[in-house]
Amino acid sequence: MTQLSQSSRTVADDPTPGPAPSTRTRPRIRWGKIIAWIVMVVLLVITIFPFYWMLRTSLSSNSALAANASSLLPVDFSWGGFQRVFGLQSIDDAIADGGSGAQLDFWRYLVNSVVVATGITVCQVFFSAMAAYAFSRLRWRGRNLVFGAFLLSLMVPVIFTLLPNFLLIKELGLIDTLLGIMLPSLFMAPFAIFFLRQFFLNVPIEVEEAALVDGASKVRVFFNVIVPMSVAPIATISILTYMTAWNDYFWPLMVSYTDESRVMTVALGSFAAQSPQGGPDWAGLMAATLVAATPMVILFACFAQKIVNSIGFSGIK
Repeated sequence: MTQLSQSSRTVADDPTPGPAPSTRTRPRIRWGKIIAWIVMVVLLVITIFPFYWMLRTSLSSNSALAANASSLLPVDFSWGGFQRVFGLQSIDDAIADGGSGAQLDFWRYLVNSVVVATGITVCQVFFSAMAAYAFSRLRWRGRNLVFGAFLLSLMVPVIFTLLPNFLLIKELGLIDTLLGIMLPSLFMAPFAIFFLRQFFLNVPIEVEEAALVDGASKVRVFFNVIVPMSVAPIATISILTYMTAWNDYFWPLMVSYTDESRVMTVALGSFAAQSPQGGPDWAGLMAATLVAATPMVILFACFAQKIVNSIGFSGIK
């Protein structure tokens, strides 16, 4: 009994504190992160809003657009704009809906744009890749001087080359042909050469030396070693080249005169120039623009991350 009382007294007199009660700390508000998100959302809205406005206009009726120009929703909802684009509306119905009544051969223009953009992309990337490999790996006299000349050509405005190119295409008899549209951009491009050369310089030279020791030629090394290792940057420059060729307007406008060679951008410009009932067919124009831009938007959305990664890896700052 005495021992029990002594042990109880010892526990009571023990100065060691017990576990402190748990306290919840409020998370700190990171104002910088909140402001960054707000700015990002604002920029996203600014970027997407033009596409929404095109969709809103294309789903509206021309006769009601002028009276409700500030409405954020489609005015007098109608599929007439898309029907005129795809040739599904008669001339009388098109005129009644505010259209010009002129036929828009959308599918021909779309095929012409695909042919031109694909041809330019395939040829330009192919020749640019070979030139980039020559500038990065082959040793020949005047290599750096020639490469510097290619880089200096980036500083020449495109408008300075339009007249010489037009005279050349005219002398070759390629006016109003798809080949005439493609020819000035069909071969090497300075930016593509610079872009691919930066990547080829990062490829370990030991890989090529091993292939050369095994008896491979420089051509075989390029096609069997370098190209398979460079799929990402080649795909990136292909996408950028395709988008540039697809959106080109001024050069196809100078060369093409008929529907046989007219591409989508030129066709949209001609469509906008028509003025039925005193004003453009905004619903039809926005519908055609939206349909023409959709493939490029999807293409860029699918490969945006690859483009960013390839640009960073290639050393472009």
